[in-house]
Amino acid sequence: MPFQLSPGVNVTEIDLTTVVPAVATSTGAIAGIFNWGPVDERILVDNETKLLNTFGKPNSNNAETWFTAANFLSYTNSLYVVRTANTTSSNGLIGALNAIANTGLVVNVVSEHVLNVMDFETKKDVGAGINLFDANTRFVAKYPGSLGNSLYISSVDTTNQFQDTVYMIGGQASNTYANTTMTMAAAIGSNGIYVTVNSIQGVNVAANAAASNLAASNAYLQYVISSIGISDYLMIGNTSIGSQYMQFSGNSAITVNATHSSILMYFNDNYMLGTQFFANSTVNPTVNHYWEFFNVVSQPPAQTDYVANFGNTAVVDGMHIVVVDRLGKFTGTPGTVLETFENVSRATDAKTTGGASNYYQTVINQNSQYIWAIRDRTSAPSNSAINLVASTSANTGRWFFQGGSDGYSEDTAPLYVLADGYDMFGSAEDVDVSLILQGHPTGGSTSQGGMTVSNFQLANYLIDNIVENRKDCVAFISPDDGVVTGNMGNEATALVNWRNAVHDSSYAVIDSGYKYQYDRYNDVYRYLPSNGDVAGLCARTDNTRDPWWSPAGFNRGQLKNIVKVRFNPRKADRDLLYSHGINPIVMFPGQGTVLFGDKTAQTKPSAFDHINVRRLFIVLEKAIATAAKFTLFEFNDEFTRAQFKNLVTPFLRDVQGRRGITDFLVVCDATNNTPERVDRNEFWGDIYIKPARSINYIQLNFVAVRTGVQFSEVVGQF
Repeated sequence: MPFQLSPGVNVTEIDLTTVVPAVATSTGAIAGIFNWGPVDERILVDNETKLLNTFGKPNSNNAETWFTAANFLSYTNSLYVVRTANTTSSNGLIGALNAIANTGLVVNVVSEHVLNVMDFETKKDVGAGINLFDANTRFVAKYPGSLGNSLYISSVDTTNQFQDTVYMIGGQASNTYANTTMTMAAAIGSNGIYVTVNSIQGVNVAANAAASNLAASNAYLQYVISSIGISDYLMIGNTSIGSQYMQFSGNSAITVNATHSSILMYFNDNYMLGTQFFANSTVNPTVNHYWEFFNVVSQPPAQTDYVANFGNTAVVDGMHIVVVDRLGKFTGTPGTVLETFENVSRATDAKTTGGASNYYQTVINQNSQYIWAIRDRTSAPSNSAINLVASTSANTGRWFFQGGSDGYSEDTAPLYVLADGYDMFGSAEDVDVSLILQGHPTGGSTSQGGMTVSNFQLANYLIDNIVENRKDCVAFISPDDGVVTGNMGNEATALVNWRNAVHDSSYAVIDSGYKYQYDRYNDVYRYLPSNGDVAGLCARTDNTRDPWWSPAGFNRGQLKNIVKVRFNPRKADRDLLYSHGINPIVMFPGQGTVLFGDKTAQTKPSAFDHINVRRLFIVLEKAIATAAKFTLFEFNDEFTRAQFKNLVTPFLRDVQGRRGITDFLVVCDATNNTPERVDRNEFWGDIYIKPARSINYIQLNFVAVRTGVQFSEVVGQF
């Protein structure tokens, strides 16, 4: 107790309730090539849907990596994924670049990118975001990749752009032209209508001057077309003949002759109101213009409350922004609306009623899953109709994304690109993972057993730099598909030669190859590596039993999502593979496809050449080491040693009761904490374990005996 200078009662607590904690054993990790999503960032994925939404659909450039992750998630629900990509252009290959949207149709390709949120914030904070891309760039796809080229943005920030009756027959148009003989005609089933102006009188144009009339009619048609954006809607008709919405798709050049000006307007849908449009109508028809996404939002853009509170009643600062999957690469349906930002503000200091920023760039950058906003427009539309047309011409409010590129595919990615991703799992202090998935094999070639074997370098990198360094996780490795397909009839020998190029380790598990699986996203069948499945079997075993149970066999080793295997080893092949630490995946008729081995990649005969023993010790070491941290900086005396033993012994007894070990002994006393060790500030605990062994070989002896023989006479002789 602390010293007291005057009488009193002091109360202290001593916590002796510490226990050995449970540790995660089923969390997987993979790095590889994906066509969307953040680069060089660990993302925890718990199901295939999140994998799809975060990293895009699989394709021929990344199917093996993608489905390795997806297959693992079919057995469990915890996988860290790192997307890797080349961030520079070299050897004639353009690196992974973000698609950009600018004020023109030509994209200047620049060797820059925004990899993830942290990368964007870093570059934005130092002002680099303005200099990374073409000076006209307004928006950037959220992540690198050609998938970003599917994006399209449409924005509207005035009432006139959102909805406007600018074309009035026999009335006053908003550009001050009044026409007296304007006709429109179209045949049933046509997707275009002719607009013809026979006579028009302008405010400053003489009524009887034919040339002036033609000039005025030409100008009127120019106004009509320039006010309509591609994909905007026109509501055509009147109360006499009815009306319909038609989506504008373009127009032909204006034709001018001695008496009139005319233009052909095209639409996405057929015009169906009649053979003679407005020909016999007694009601002046109108053509109403609507923004292309007027039916996605609740009302036209309006002045926000924030601006109104400052008394600036002349400014409409609100705007609507819609992000669209123009090509359908994200959703499968072209034109699908991905995101809508309604009535965000062009005022940089605007706030919502809740106090959050309502400035459109901030809202997009904090909430959009598809785009970054990096520059404001150079000007904004005013309330004047003529100025509105001019501003709309310069800043259309429609932004097509171009210039995105994927960079390397999983077949062309060099080792260093994948290594950068796996290095994010290199430290146990940074992230707790237990199962490292190789995904698609990568690597060079060498000669083994008179054969050239390839694609083993990634396996060796994972062994040497990740699992052997951490010593708390296991790497799952598949041979390259070419090892088998390139050696038909000699598959087992080829696999052994490939295995001889892979480094020994009890922290690695090797399977026998690829499986055939349906890809529902592309409606094709693919051969895919099995390492995600083998790791998934371990995770499923954790959930149904314990990590020290073997994941192999008919009880726990059934693979999912499989049509057939590339190589189905027979008994002689399995004998050869298993003796070299390769776990066969075997399709048994009527019994499914089974992981038929539980060896690690350690060739030295010991208990650690089996998966269940290796994973048993990983669990024991992680759990006890975590608990032992609370012994640091305590006194190395009998009390602390007894406390440590009392901490560890119940935990090991529990593991023993769950059939993980057959016996154990904990030594932590003066015999191993000698005075010399105490003086070096060392604390020693020796934990002896007898691991439980899985059954790999079964011998059944059937003994026939004579009728008169007693069984007790022969039992034990065989």
